[in-house]
Amino acid sequence: MYSGTVSIAPMMAWTDRHARYFLRLISKRTMLYTEMVTTGALLRGDRRGLLHYHTDEHPVVLQLGGSQPDELAECSQMAEDAGYDEVNLNVGCPSDRVKKGRFGAGLMAEPELVAECVAAMRNKVKVPVTVKCRIGIDDMDDESALDEFVGVVAEAGCEHFIVHARKAWLQGLSPKENRDVPPLKYDVVYRLKQARPSLKVTINGGIKTLDAMQQHLQHVDAVMLGREAYHNPYLLSQFDTHFYGSDEVPRSRHEVIHALLPYIEQELAEGTALHSMTRHLHGLFLGCRGAKAWRRFLSENDNKAGAGVDVLLEALKRVE
Repeated sequence: MYSGTVSIAPMMAWTDRHARYFLRLISKRTMLYTEMVTTGALLRGDRRGLLHYHTDEHPVVLQLGGSQPDELAECSQMAEDAGYDEVNLNVGCPSDRVKKGRFGAGLMAEPELVAECVAAMRNKVKVPVTVKCRIGIDDMDDESALDEFVGVVAEAGCEHFIVHARKAWLQGLSPKENRDVPPLKYDVVYRLKQARPSLKVTINGGIKTLDAMQQHLQHVDAVMLGREAYHNPYLLSQFDTHFYGSDEVPRSRHEVIHALLPYIEQELAEGTALHSMTRHLHGLFLGCRGAKAWRRFLSENDNKAGAGVDVLLEALKRVE
């Protein structure tokens, strides 16, 4: 199995199970990724809660953070047992917490260790094991370092690399700055695909429009959207038709909310706070008349005691 043409990036504090269920109502085909889950959290924490997802989320990928092959193998088995379609290893996150834990972008300096991790994971599960990385870190030469890293890890059996087309500066830039300050170098990712045509290469970083996605697909196998998909989620309504040949008419924005209501009611009955779900909906009406009123009403009312689906129905009136 190979994940499709378009995917939504794993984003900490954003792509939780509520956000993924919401996005799935807009696009049936787009591959969704969980937030990064560390091996330590899975092995010693709330395993059931961390792995929980709605069956409608498929296709969905669990992203793992870690650097111990045996632990990653065990957690990959958990992911497969839970029904995830793929397991992805994080070799791209530049946060301080990640550096101290010896995983994320810092692992680009240790391709042999990443290869060991991938081999251990692949030996444990039948679902695909993929790697998400940057084009390099700190003073690494962009192309030679990326090519070497991918070559070593591919030898361990990884066939699909998701490449954020920026370096990660682990010295001197904050995690937030690392999302924007290092320049995007799409051509480096293009040349990786040219050099290694047998590998599946997905490009990530700064992609915002359908036209840009189409342009990238002239050079690589797939595209991954990050923050744009979160801030402008209705962009996904075009993907099934444009990239997957679907002849289904996508839900309208209002239909998306009405389709979401039973899920919210069920979650509320199980004790989930309304705000935990509605915080992901603010961008749905981006560019529409009443979008600001929609956001304001949700923000001012979804945290009130007893808040329920009536808050959403009332908010919808602001954009009808």
